[in-house]
Amino acid sequence: MKKRSVISILDLTVEELDQLIATANDIIANPKKYSEKCRGQKLATLFFEPSTRTRLSFEAAMYELGGSVLGFSEAQSSSAAKGESVADTARTVSCYADIIAMRHPKEGAPLVASMAASIPVINAGDGGHNHPTQTLTDLLTIQREKGRLDNMTIGLCGDLKFGRTVHSLIEAMSRYPGIKFVLISPEELKVPSYIKEDLKAEGIPYVQTTDLEAVMPELDILYMTRVQRERFFNEEDYLRLKDSYILTPDKLKTAKSDLAILHPLPRVNEIAVAVDDDPRACYFRQVLNGKFIRMALILKLLEVE
Repeated sequence: MKKRSVISILDLTVEELDQLIATANDIIANPKKYSEKCRGQKLATLFFEPSTRTRLSFEAAMYELGGSVLGFSEAQSSSAAKGESVADTARTVSCYADIIAMRHPKEGAPLVASMAASIPVINAGDGGHNHPTQTLTDLLTIQREKGRLDNMTIGLCGDLKFGRTVHSLIEAMSRYPGIKFVLISPEELKVPSYIKEDLKAEGIPYVQTTDLEAVMPELDILYMTRVQRERFFNEEDYLRLKDSYILTPDKLKTAKSDLAILHPLPRVNEIAVAVDDDPRACYFRQVLNGKFIRMALILKLLEVE
């Protein structure tokens, strides 16, 4: 029987999201219990696009489960450089590994891989489309910082047009009750209209603004994102927009004392380094949470008890 893949956060039910978070919290509490769970199993990391956190956290996750890792970290070091299709790469790697984590610059490539592979495929980011394991990381972080995933106001700030982490997080948090979104971006980088149409159809409240400071006092979560140079066709547009929002200690003066500041990283300059010492800054705790939730997802897809 073909095993299950995770290409979008919507491939997981709310119950499964809650179960993965519970498993990740148990891993944090009892790491030794999980240290041999994937002994003899191999993860293939197929990264056709640069990555630090996602690739290394998948690798660390598999090693901490007692498994091993093979793969590549750029397209040029794979047969893609010779013109091999994603489907053929996935079929080939299925012969060597038990599970695949794939990042690709083209939207839909991990879906194509999952249809060809005979082993589970995890989408580790496809262009500006989806990044479900970052969203799982975000959910675990919110749950650990706030103690809940419902009844809160979430501010998303920066590149809301191309930010796949933003799109996936909106999809995930929309499924919990009492959520309101505050969408903070320059006019040119607003959330795509299909996402706003979905929010309207579901009756989920949202507001759009260009003014971060005006909405700061009402936020429970502030999710900062960088303006992504690699998604722009025009360097002038990138340079004009890249410093639209820079979070500084001054701008946090009106924020709630229990605000949680998240960022999928890498940061360029949209959060001043001076913010790092603020107890509300969660982004490096978020990085660590990414390893634990990926451990939980690998266990689930490999059907390890």
